[in-house]
Amino acid sequence: MRFPDLARSLIATTLLLCLGGPLAALELEDQKFYPGTGDVALKVISTGDLEVFEPFILQFQAENPAIGIDYYVTSSAVLHRAITEGAVFDVAISSAMDLQFQLANDGATQTYTSPVTQALPVWAQWRNQVFAFTAEPAVAVISRAAFAGMERPKTRQDLIALLRQNPEIFQDAIGTYDVRSSGLGYLFATQEARNSDTYWRLSELMGLRGTALYCCSAQMIDDVASGRLSMAYNVLGSYASGRIAHDDRLEILDLQDYATVMLRTVLIPATATQTASAGLFVDRLLQEGMREQSSIWVLPPLGAAETPEARAYGPIRLGPALLVYLDKLNRNAFLREWSDAMLQDAAEYP
Repeated sequence: MRFPDLARSLIATTLLLCLGGPLAALELEDQKFYPGTGDVALKVISTGDLEVFEPFILQFQAENPAIGIDYYVTSSAVLHRAITEGAVFDVAISSAMDLQFQLANDGATQTYTSPVTQALPVWAQWRNQVFAFTAEPAVAVISRAAFAGMERPKTRQDLIALLRQNPEIFQDAIGTYDVRSSGLGYLFATQEARNSDTYWRLSELMGLRGTALYCCSAQMIDDVASGRLSMAYNVLGSYASGRIAHDDRLEILDLQDYATVMLRTVLIPATATQTASAGLFVDRLLQEGMREQSSIWVLPPLGAAETPEARAYGPIRLGPALLVYLDKLNRNAFLREWSDAMLQDAAEYP
């Protein structure tokens, strides 16, 4: 099955927010307003799930009770389009750091400087416009039941061999991002293809096995937990770790050849009207990200980018190189090659 029922359900139940101006409607996955004691309401658009960010929001309001937070959850592609088209938000948080960098490059962000931003590592910010506050690896999540009795692969090459040797376990039972619509999925795929000689071989084999395509990590993790999938590839490790903490049906594969590490970033859009409060919000995010361990959420701090596994491959750096695969010709060429590998019909192959 190429497009899971959960993805269809998400589309069918998408919320529409009328904004007026250049963007008539914004497709949302979730939204919640947290009132403050004052007149300021900070509009935050984010790819981060509400259940992940709510503890941070409540902590921020405990420290800044006068500031209300209007928190909107959407996909990275929708977020990018909204800011590009002039939708009014005070803060934008995204897991697709390439799209965030493009917003800065296109003049859609404001410059912001504070003692907190200046304390960031050089590689974790770009020209005082885009700021990283987490370092999150892409991981493979597996069903313990499906992998019962099997030796766990240690590298992508081992994983390729496992998929080849066990078609009965993996046929129509693998999930990954649909990179045509997922900004984070596209980022993970292009960076892995750029730096690893196993990516395309693995993609072809996953296509042969009838891999299901998803918009979001949470849905993939749900389907592994339920037994619908045996494995989900390139999901957010932070979401997987949070789920595994209370669900023993799941396991993260410890692939030791490399780690693709995404930096979750925040910026203040050019359209922001509550810039002072936005600055406070950004500073608090960065402070949380620079701690060795957070008591607020499961998201890994920036220090996770300095682990031996992450240093072997990443983290993905903020800089002009992120624009390479956003170029229209390069994007079209990559998607054609990805489609050839991932969307093949298994019945046509021996």
